[in-house]
Amino acid sequence: MSPAGALRVVVADDAAILRDGLVALLGRRGHQVLAAVGDGDQLVAEVDRLVAGGDPPDVAVVDVRMPPTHTDEGLRAALQLRAAHPQVGVLLFSQYVETRFAARLFSGDARGVGYLLKDRVADVGEFLDALERIAAGRTVLDPEVVSQLLGAAPVDAGLARLTAREREVLELMAQGRSNGAIAEAMVLTYGAVEKHVTSIFGKLDLAPDAGDHRRVLAVLRYLQVAG
Repeated sequence: MSPAGALRVVVADDAAILRDGLVALLGRRGHQVLAAVGDGDQLVAEVDRLVAGGDPPDVAVVDVRMPPTHTDEGLRAALQLRAAHPQVGVLLFSQYVETRFAARLFSGDARGVGYLLKDRVADVGEFLDALERIAAGRTVLDPEVVSQLLGAAPVDAGLARLTAREREVLELMAQGRSNGAIAEAMVLTYGAVEKHVTSIFGKLDLAPDAGDHRRVLAVLRYLQVAG
């Protein structure tokens, strides 16, 4: 058993040095790495085995480009995991943004899914914080991923009703930031951010009974991958 608060993680990356580095890092921070593999097929097989044995991981950290073609194997493996084991969080951790399969991954219920770019993670704490948020069921997205997914998307009438300030708030929501973090980034009061968020929900026709899930639904609308 892992210590209280520790995460149970599976790592999939074909770069052996990076894979071993992640394993060592997570171990030093008190997390338990259940498996470390080099391709998507091994990832799916290991998670299937762990879940069947009653020992499921909290999060899988997955590179996008892995053998045999080094194109989108990791993303396709992540889609398989989400379909078979939606309780397992997935963090795509890559140098590349692959919009088509990423859009599919974030469609429907994107809670517990994230996408970070390796070259843009500023420090270890940021990476570990993302893992914890994903394990807690939140959505975490690098701003560059948001930008590229948005650029590949069609126009949404609800989004067109948002003001420039509301779009800025929604973009920060898409990065996984809380209202407090948004207020700090935009130099606004917490109450002002709450008003913007409420207005966004209204303009996107997200009913109050959707609860906290409205944040995820709003982000999916922003990324234009819902439905």
